[in-house]
Amino acid sequence: MPNVKGADAVLRKFKRMASPEMKEAVRGALYVGGGLLQEEAKRSIMEGSVSGKNHVPSKPGEPPNNDLHELHNSIIVRQAKDDPTIVEVSATAAHAVPLEFGTGVMAERPFMRPAARATKDKVARLVTAAVTRETEK
Repeated sequence: MPNVKGADAVLRKFKRMASPEMKEAVRGALYVGGGLLQEEAKRSIMEGSVSGKNHVPSKPGEPPNNDLHELHNSIIVRQAKDDPTIVEVSATAAHAVPLEFGTGVMAERPFMRPAARATKDKVARLVTAAVTRETEK
């Protein structure tokens, strides 16, 4: 079999792709990306909202307007225990799902899906940069 110029370097990069260090780099990038999504969702809830007596509920299709901070404070980022490359961003407040998807009597007021769309490209760039850094080592 003839020698292929650069084959050793390519093989090293492929081995690096499956390394624990690569998994850790991707995990870190995804976790940072989850934080970006979390902050975007919180920002959309807080933007222009007024709590208390002067609170005005959001219009259908718009993110909920913050009132008591329960929804805003319930948005968390966590890694899956069985796979560190899975990062979950969720709102744990009881009214989060009805607000996000609506009910039979209330139109949706999404905040997580728009935040995911708004941060998707940034998260992809974070992961790409992490993979590139690791493969170039």
